Amino acid sequence: MLDHVNDSASAVADTQNSATTATDQRSDNATTLDFHSLNAMLNLYDNEGQIRFEADRMAARQYFLQHVNQNTVFFHSLDEKLDYLLKEGFYEPDVLAPYSRDFLHRIWDAAYARKFRFPTFLGAFKYYTSYTLKTRDGQRYLERYEDRVVMVALALARGDESLAMRFMDEIIDGRYQPATPTFLNAGKKSRGELISCFLLRVEDNMESIGRAINSSLQLSKRGGGVALMLTNVRENGAPIKHIQNQSSGVIPVMKLLEDSFSYANQLGARQGAGAVYLNAHHPDILRFLDTKRENADEKIRIKTLSLGVVIPDITFELAKQNEDMYLFSPYDVANVYGKPFSDISVTEKYEEMVNDRRISKKKINARAFFQTLAEIQFESGYPYIMFEDTVNRANPIAGRIAMSNLCSEILQVNEASEFDDDLGYRHLGTDISCNLGSLNIAKTMDGPDFGATVDTAIRALTAVSETSSIDSVPSIRRGNDEAHAVGLGQMNLHGFLAREHIHYGSEEGIDFTRCYFAAVAYHAIRASNALAREKGETFAGFEQSTYADGSFFEKYVTRDWFPETDTVNALFERFGVSLPTREQWAALRDDVMRDGLYNRNLQAVPPTGSISYINNSTSSIHPIVSRIEIRKEGKIGRVYYPAPYMTNDNLEYYRDAYEIGPEALIDTYAAATEHVDQGLSLTLFFPAEATTRDINRAQIMAWKRGIKTVYYVRLRQTALEGTEVEGCVSCTL
Repeated sequence: MLDHVNDSASAVADTQNSATTATDQRSDNATTLDFHSLNAMLNLYDNEGQIRFEADRMAARQYFLQHVNQNTVFFHSLDEKLDYLLKEGFYEPDVLAPYSRDFLHRIWDAAYARKFRFPTFLGAFKYYTSYTLKTRDGQRYLERYEDRVVMVALALARGDESLAMRFMDEIIDGRYQPATPTFLNAGKKSRGELISCFLLRVEDNMESIGRAINSSLQLSKRGGGVALMLTNVRENGAPIKHIQNQSSGVIPVMKLLEDSFSYANQLGARQGAGAVYLNAHHPDILRFLDTKRENADEKIRIKTLSLGVVIPDITFELAKQNEDMYLFSPYDVANVYGKPFSDISVTEKYEEMVNDRRISKKKINARAFFQTLAEIQFESGYPYIMFEDTVNRANPIAGRIAMSNLCSEILQVNEASEFDDDLGYRHLGTDISCNLGSLNIAKTMDGPDFGATVDTAIRALTAVSETSSIDSVPSIRRGNDEAHAVGLGQMNLHGFLAREHIHYGSEEGIDFTRCYFAAVAYHAIRASNALAREKGETFAGFEQSTYADGSFFEKYVTRDWFPETDTVNALFERFGVSLPTREQWAALRDDVMRDGLYNRNLQAVPPTGSISYINNSTSSIHPIVSRIEIRKEGKIGRVYYPAPYMTNDNLEYYRDAYEIGPEALIDTYAAATEHVDQGLSLTLFFPAEATTRDINRAQIMAWKRGIKTVYYVRLRQTALEGTEVEGCVSCTL
């Protein structure tokens, strides 16, 4: 029954990127090269000084001919294939059972009729290396791209044939791309969770710390990254049972967590990953930062755990005045206020806590703190930063946000749990799941119905939430069940702008970003409102949100979010995308106040990684890092990836992030942030000659412009590996 792919399947693959151009004909001799060599030609100019885009298209085609076809298992029919994959335990029976075989044939036929082609070699390579279903020895492929798309659509639609077709349509046309855990796992019997990452509170007791470590192991085992808030853990030297100088502070907890993430790696398929967040006014903050210094003592050095710092407004104000900043004992704060440090607004209570003799405190110079922060970022790229008061001012949900996630785009309220001595729950709190997926901005603008695409994406993400039940961490399950929170992201902003001959960070680029994100917000809220009506249910706590009293909508009903430049106005008209008016926003406000929202959170813009290559998108809403990106991919070594939609005629619109600089990034992200209820992963890029002072300036600018979080800080390397290659595209641009 099983064999390698047959002639008919080969014929399908032969058409992969098979459009022949005049340049292809001039390069006939290159067809004798293997796909790796062809891909490498992308990084070398031709005799006319042109980038050899055709070489990469040929590499994608040869990859299918030379590798994929030779290693794909062949089935004579769809029925034979499904029967085998079910019998052998590759596909989850409950995913296929709600559908008739007639419908399964129709959706598979519809998917293959699209004649999907990978535009780049790296896109095809990433898919077949990391996503597709393989035999258990990992040597042969059991799915093509269309198969994976259909299985994801069927899994998320849960028996709804119309919805399954909608999901398939949006995914295969590239408008909506599920996040890696969803796209990788949906429909498979042996799989991890569909959720990207998780956020956990840690309280100031051994039971909570022990539970957090166990929860991290359980969640990492299932393939998700985990962030933990350590702000409430008492500092080094704090008393334990009223005996002074007994606590070891947060560093040993970080060490335990780092070891846990290293141990739990999902059978080696996905390395465990974790992050920890600490408030800037925690007494251990400088020791916390020192763990990432290049010359840190091995006893405290943290190698793989990511760090995040939560900074309130008062910290910036103190630095502006060149004053000292006080660091407050979480142990004493909890005793005085009767609630954990993270539930206190440091900005509001700062003077009160400074003057309260019951609270132990020490002081450091505020400017020196920011200098240290910049030094560590200069050396390591860490820590991430969350601007606490900015986040909470923009938060439409009752409660405080005190941390973010592994990629700094998730900003949600969570609730502390309380434990008995045996680690059982005395009170079950709520923790956070990241249910993520992203729209391709270019494809969404190209699509037939902008609003329908957003609606379908919200429904797909909601399905991820509703089909996820992580009983091993009850606080995660409760949080997910009550909130139905999702994070609709975006990618390919730079690719779209460049394709339309608009410079990233220009007045027109920022104008488009502002209008696009306002439109997405409208349609996302409308979709969630429709779900609330259909299901007769709202998220827990809706009545206390600013959606319920209508105040969330004030900025949308008092002005229209239309383009301010002629170029962008013409762009939306040309693509047939209607932007919501203030009257439409007012009608939506009334609908929401009457019927509610099903999803507590709707948008979050992650960095996007592998899915960007599969989708042929620029990552997130960042600029490109290079016109021809160099990646190292396992045994194959270097792989080259051309920026989406780039040609030899539009290179001027593909300045990289280091050339564009942090100011334009901040302005672009600020335009988007205004319409995103959660956060956006913002990496700041600096030229090689940048100093810590430049990093400080960018931090202050980001804070002033209303940015909620900063992800990594990146400095351009002074010498790229491979610069000895004469005519190397990625080294000379």
